[in-house]
Amino acid sequence: MKSTIPDIGVPIAPPAGNGGDRQEASLHGEILLRLRDYVVEGNIPDGARVPERQLCEMLGISRTPLREALKVLAAEGLIELLPNRGARVRQLSQRDLEELFDVMAGLESLAGRLACEAITDEEITAIEQLHYEMYGHYLHRDMHGYFQTNQRIHESIVAAARNETLKTAYANFAGRIRRVRYSANFARKRQRWAEAMREHEAILDALRRRAGSELSDILFQHLRNKRAAAIEHLTEPQEDSPALP
Repeated sequence: MKSTIPDIGVPIAPPAGNGGDRQEASLHGEILLRLRDYVVEGNIPDGARVPERQLCEMLGISRTPLREALKVLAAEGLIELLPNRGARVRQLSQRDLEELFDVMAGLESLAGRLACEAITDEEITAIEQLHYEMYGHYLHRDMHGYFQTNQRIHESIVAAARNETLKTAYANFAGRIRRVRYSANFARKRQRWAEAMREHEAILDALRRRAGSELSDILFQHLRNKRAAAIEHLTEPQEDSPALP
C-alpha cells in the first residue's frame, strides 16, 4: 500500500487551544484536562516542582481544586506528590522508558490481535473518522490536536479488544508515558511525525481487513519506533522549557 503521507519538514506549530468537546465537562473535569495537557506538553521540566500558585493564577482557581486534580495526575503516573512539599513532574530514566514502552508495545500488540476478532463495522468507521481528523491536525502542524486524536485511536483499538483486564493495564501504563509519548514527536534526527502517520495508515489498513497477526506486528513496531524517538529526544540537547504565562 503506497503511503499518502508527505515527508515534510515544516516546523511543528505550537499546541492549539482546547477543543469544543470539553464545554460540557464539569469544572473538575475541565481543570484536570487543562492541567494534564499542560504537563504532558512539557510546560514544566522533568523533575521540576509543580508551581501551584502560578497554575492557580493561570487556571483562575483556588488551591483546593488544583490539588484534587494533582492527585489524579499522580495516580496516572505523570507527577509525584511530595509529603508537605507539593508535587513534581515525574522524571523517567532511559531504562524506565525502555521497559515501559516494551510493556506498552506488548499490550497494544495483543489489543490489535484481539480487536480484529471482535471489532464491529461501526467501530472501524469511527476509527477511520478519527484517523482522517488526525491527518488534518498533521497537515496543519497542530501537535495538540494530533496527539489528542492519536490517543483516542489507540484507546479505541484497546476498547475493541473486549478485554477489561487488558484495558485496565493499558490505562495504567499509558498514563505513565503519556508525556514522553507526546515529546517523542519532537525528535530532531528524523521526521518522526511523518513516519508515525505512515504507520497509522498501515494500522488502519490492517484493521479494515481484520488482519490480526499483521496488525499485532505493526502496533508492536509502532511502539518500538516511538520508544526510539522518545529516547532520542531524552538524550539530545534541550532548549529552554517554556515559561508559565
